Parts: sequence; structure tokens; C-alpha cells
Amino acid sequence: MSIRQLPDTLINQIAAGEVVERPASVVKELVENALDAGATRIDIDLEEGGVRLIRIRDDGGGIAADDLPLAVARHATSKIASLDDLEAVATLGFRGEALPSIASVSRFALTSRHNGEEHGATLPVDGGRLGNVVPKAHPPGTTVEVRDLFYNVPARRKFLRAERTELGHIEEWLRTLALARPDVELRLSHNGKASRRYRGDGGIATAARIAETLGEEFSKQTLRIDHAAAGLSLHGWIALPTYSRASADQQYLYVNGRSIRDRSIAHAVKQAYADVLFHGRQPAYVLFLELDPRRVDVNVHPAKHEVRFRDARLIHDFVYRTLHDALAQTRAGLVAGVSTATDAASGLVATEASSTGLWRMPQAPLPMRDLLPAGSAVADARAGYAALYGQPATAAVAEFPALPQANDGEVPPLGYAIAQLHGIFILSETVDGLIMVDMHAAHERIGYEKLKQAHDGAGLRTQPLLVPQMVAVSEREADVAERESATLAELGFELTRSGPQSLTLRSVPALLAHGDTEALLRDVLADLREHGESRRIAAARDELLSTMACHGAVRAHRRLSLPEMNALLREMEATERSGQCNHGRPTWARFSLAEIDRWFLRGR
Repeated sequence: MSIRQLPDTLINQIAAGEVVERPASVVKELVENALDAGATRIDIDLEEGGVRLIRIRDDGGGIAADDLPLAVARHATSKIASLDDLEAVATLGFRGEALPSIASVSRFALTSRHNGEEHGATLPVDGGRLGNVVPKAHPPGTTVEVRDLFYNVPARRKFLRAERTELGHIEEWLRTLALARPDVELRLSHNGKASRRYRGDGGIATAARIAETLGEEFSKQTLRIDHAAAGLSLHGWIALPTYSRASADQQYLYVNGRSIRDRSIAHAVKQAYADVLFHGRQPAYVLFLELDPRRVDVNVHPAKHEVRFRDARLIHDFVYRTLHDALAQTRAGLVAGVSTATDAASGLVATEASSTGLWRMPQAPLPMRDLLPAGSAVADARAGYAALYGQPATAAVAEFPALPQANDGEVPPLGYAIAQLHGIFILSETVDGLIMVDMHAAHERIGYEKLKQAHDGAGLRTQPLLVPQMVAVSEREADVAERESATLAELGFELTRSGPQSLTLRSVPALLAHGDTEALLRDVLADLREHGESRRIAAARDELLSTMACHGAVRAHRRLSLPEMNALLREMEATERSGQCNHGRPTWARFSLAEIDRWFLRGR
């Protein structure tokens, strides 16, 4: 066949294959246009999951009647005019492909009234064929109607899912937008019934909008992130490790207000959670990355789902360090203790919960033998307990540390130990309830963090090989090894390139010398090629130290004295990431007095 020019309608239908995947894609493009036009309220009406009808109404600046045909012309836009504009795109839409692509695969109508005009105008487009612009009454703003999506492309229509599935995709994208634009009111109706409404409350994303979109549980278990450096700014929320997900369904990333997917940043987040997340679980987060638009290329994907960073390695490290440092502060008992008050008349120390009848013993308690009548069932039970665990039956409770007086400072976040349960859990009383601690998991984390600090302080030692080892690699891997030789040396690998597809390995990290160093080197090279940096050495080292800490931690069914339990609680409060063990399991749980009251129906 000879080369020929494709008709405009076919060109737009081909473009629709890239831009319009499903009804949610249409909603995304049209709503982003409304936001670029300055809309503060957007109404979305759907029928049959958007297949039968998508109607988007906004109160933005509108389009002049003379510009309506240009709005549906290919590569016509008001958002860029030169290469400089393209390199610093600050709007959500700019390619000039969305409207003509959507209009080519639907029965389309564009109605708008510009702020400076007395009345509106409408332009119908049927399968890419333009009608005439005619006057029509319309408030300031724009309405776009998309009926019978893919009616003229039956092969594409067959790939659409059930009505409920397509509606679910639209609702999920709307949730994504609501997190980024709390200043805009969003209303969604389906088949004539109101479905969703996000009120516009102004400002940046708030905790209220987080709770509204992702639920109260997410908002209660998050850490606020706000950090800026090197011309980069990262803010938002990350969930505590205990709030993990089976899938990546609550991971929202925005770059300059644009929702995107980026493998490099996702990798940085995963690395930041590596030490605290239970295996197989996914972190949850809402993160906003702000940077100079000239440092990011948003024109790399037809649907604008992906971007390309000029300083990808810097951004990866910035995100990782920010989240890593924030998660390091997730110590057990994160909520500060509450100061106590003393009742001088009674000599008893009352807590905030004293109104419910919780009182502590005075600081010089009487011996247990004086508190229990001789021959009582409780005294006999205590005597049997003492005989079983090798403690004298007449031991006084004087070793039980009382809550400090008000002038002694605040109650520690994890309170004071009162007992051990089944030789596994420590029970601790706080001013507002009860805390349970898994003593093995907690001690494991404490030991692990100490081992890491000791190893980091001593520096990474290398071990020379008696006989240099030849490693066969691909040419690309050899290029990476040669280019990143300084980085590899910092990681403990001393090597030289001995051929187009071979390396000579002369020394390896001492701590990992007995493992499969060749496989480890290949993994490091793969990371350096894809992400520009690698934590494989640190991860392998941490895995080894974690095993050492696990074996050195206090074992279950070992009886601890009260001073030992309290010492463990104090170390937990001072240790980074002590809220989880090395394997991501929680180390402690809090039960408030109000919650315990509900167990026993108190106050009802």
C-alpha cells in the first residue's frame, strides 16, 4: 500500500486508544480541564457507570463561543505556547488531545459561557463529526456531555466491565482528586441518585479530608510528614507500621498536585518501611512532593500517569531519608504520659482516671502479709505462686514502684509494670488504662537497634579474598560496575573490570563474607542500574543482625522481676522503632480505662 494521510477522525480514534481507557479516563480528563479553568465546584452525573452518560458541570472561567470548535480540535490548547511553557508545565492538562479523542468515540456536546459573555453557546460532535455552534442559555462555566461511549468502536466497548466495576474506578479516582484538592467541592451522582460529595473547605489537605476519604482508622494511625531540603518539599501523611494493608490500595503520591505512579519513589517508600513492616504487607500513605516544574517532565505518558525526574537519584534518597527518619521515631508509648496529682489529705496518688475509682498504693506500701488475713484463700494462692516461682511468700510489695508525685515529673508513656502474664506478656498500668507488652518482641527490637548502632559506629569492614574471584556478568552490568566503582567500594566491594563481560572481585563486606557474595553483587548492580543506589548490603547486614538479636532476646516463659520489667519498658521508650519487632510484629498494645469499662458494662 502507498503511504497516505490518515483522516482526522481516525487519528483521533487512535489517540483515544491511548487517552480513553474506560469511563474513569473520560472523567479524569474532563475534571482536570475544569480545575485548570479555576472551578471551585464540579458536578459529575453518570448513567450506567459512565457508559451511557458522563456529564461534567463546573463554575470555571468558561470558553468563548468562537473558541468552541478549537477546543475539540487536535493539539489545540490555551495552556502552552512554546517549548519554555512545555518544560515548566504547571497545569493538569496541556496536550490538547483529550477533547478531540473523547469526541471521536462518543456522542459529545460542549456547552459553555465565558465570564465576559451574556449567554452561552453549545457545540455538538457526533463520532468526531462537528456540528454548528448555536446559542444556549448557560450559567458561567462549562458543561461537557459524553453519551454512548465507544458506540462507534464496538471492539473497545466489549472490553468495558460491569457497571459497578466502572463506577468503582470513577469513585476511586475521585477519592484521589479529593485528597489533592480539598478546596474544590466535588459532587457525584449515579443513575439520578447522589453517590458522593466532598465539600470544599479551602487550604491544603486536612486531617478531616483524610478521614473523609480514607476513613477514621487511617487518620488515627498516621504520622504527619513535612520536610524540605535541596529545593524539594515533601508533606502529607504516612500510616504507622501497625496500620498495614494486604494490597497497595491506600498509596497516593502527588507531584506538584498531579497524581502519579512512580517506581523509584515507591521503591524509596518500601525501603523506608523495610525494618518495621510485617512481611507481605503494604504501607499506606498520602504524600505530596513539590519541586520546580523544570526539574520534572510530565510529558512522558499520554494519560499523564507517569513523570520523569531530572534528579531521580536525589529525589529517591530525599523521600527515603525523610520517611526513614520519621518512622525511626515510632517508639512504643508514643503518646506522652499525663502528670499526676496528689491528694494530700488521703496520702494517695490519684491519676486522671481517679474519678472512675482507680487509685494507687502510697509510696511506702504495707507488706503483703499485713494486707491479707492469715489463712485467706488469696494468701494461700499467693503462697503457692511464690513457691512455684521461687519467691518468699512474705515478700513485701515495696519493690512495686509507685507513680511519682506531681513534682517528680510525668508518668512514663508505658507506665509501670504490675505483673507478667503466662511468662510472655508484661502488664503495665498507666494513668489512663493498661498496656500489654510482648517481652520477647520488644527485647528483640532493642537488641537489634543496639547492634546496628554498634556496627554503624565501627564502620563497614571489608575482607580481602585470598584468591581473587572472577565474576561473569553482562556487558551492561560491567558498565555499571565500572561507572559506580566508588559507590561499590563504599559498600565493601573492591573490584576491577577484567573484560567486556567479566569482573575481578578482590574484597567483600566482612560481615557477609560467608554468604553468596556473587549473587549479592549482581543484586547490587541491578539496584544501581535501576535506582542509582542500593541498600542490598545494609539489608543483608540487617537481616544477619536481626537473627543475632532474635537469638539474644529474652525468651518466652522466662520470669522477670518487676525491676527487670520496668527496665525493659524504659528501654522501649528510648529505642527507635520499638513499636514493632524486627519482623514487623507489634510489640505493645494499649487498652484505655474507658475501653475496659465497656468490657464490664460499667456506667450503663
